[in-house]
Amino acid sequence: MENNDRTLDYIIEEMIDTVKNSKDEVFEIAEDSRKEYDQLNQELAILKDDVGTVIEEGDHLEAKSNIARQKLSEVSKNFHQYSELKIKKVYDEAHQYQSELLVTRDKERALRKRRDELELRLKSLEQMVERADRLVGKISVVLNYLSEDFKNVTDLIHDAHEKQQFGLKIIEAQEEERRRLSREMHDGPAQMLANIMLRSEIVDRTYKKGDMDSAVKEMRSIRKMIRDSLYEVRRIIYDLRPMALDDLGLIPTIKKYISTLEDKHPNIYFNNKQSHDARLASQYEVALFRLIQESIQNAIKHAEADSIKVDLDITCQRVIVIISDNGKGFDQTQKKEKSFGIIGMQERIEMLDGNMKINSKVGQGTKIHIKIPLNQENIHTK
Repeated sequence: MENNDRTLDYIIEEMIDTVKNSKDEVFEIAEDSRKEYDQLNQELAILKDDVGTVIEEGDHLEAKSNIARQKLSEVSKNFHQYSELKIKKVYDEAHQYQSELLVTRDKERALRKRRDELELRLKSLEQMVERADRLVGKISVVLNYLSEDFKNVTDLIHDAHEKQQFGLKIIEAQEEERRRLSREMHDGPAQMLANIMLRSEIVDRTYKKGDMDSAVKEMRSIRKMIRDSLYEVRRIIYDLRPMALDDLGLIPTIKKYISTLEDKHPNIYFNNKQSHDARLASQYEVALFRLIQESIQNAIKHAEADSIKVDLDITCQRVIVIISDNGKGFDQTQKKEKSFGIIGMQERIEMLDGNMKINSKVGQGTKIHIKIPLNQENIHTK
């Protein structure tokens, strides 16, 4: 039996090493793809600027060429009125403009072709990075499972099924949270900072060309992007764990959270009613805050609502939360992929023995009704 145990441990160690190496390789592929994506994105921004310049030059040359051709036509019709030198000059001028126009249009076609190739490559790289990220997440789940739950597999042979399911649930939840945070950082501050870098290069090019008005306009745009980046960073930090929840409680924390959104979303209204002064158990306050936070974020990001109302009613027997918005709504008869936010909310509510109802119609907004039962064990006196 002891030899079997050692053999199992050896096999598990080998599996862990193999999975770790695979994870590192996939991660390197993802990082290399990201670097190439950023480089090509910069090249594309410069290329688009060049395309615009070449098109402008081509249009200018085409106008000059048309004028020169009209002049040549006039000279040809009345050639006896012009000297041979004048006719040659007009012909040379028309020929020169036509030649320059052909060269410019060829350059434009080449730039457009390169631009289209870059856009296709960027799309391919984006898909590759997404696939690699998903694969790294899945490998992490397997790796954590092998490392944590299978280290001493002989000691865990009893009740293996229950421990397996429980461990996987925890690991999957951790990985999903990491993916969410990574996605928010990538789509938010990281993307904004990359755009700021690109725009700063455009400012530099515009300034060198002597176009001060465009340079000043770009700088104003960059300042706005920096403010937006700071806003996103502060929001993500607050999302990780609102410190006020432990110190102040649920209602003040919700009010504070809504106040952080006021600059961009002033029409978020919060009404609360509580029949007692006691605090709810920590897990209930955290869950309720996250449910309200997720609902508000969904209304802002996905429903594009400009008015959101949150009603919170707490008694000794239950908590009722109603979140309504005037966003674009959705068709409840059609199942949507990636509805992880709603699934996560449903799981939180079920853990507290509650229930959730969602009413939504396209173009008529969304209303979420949450009810969670309470008992004396869930209420803490101050």
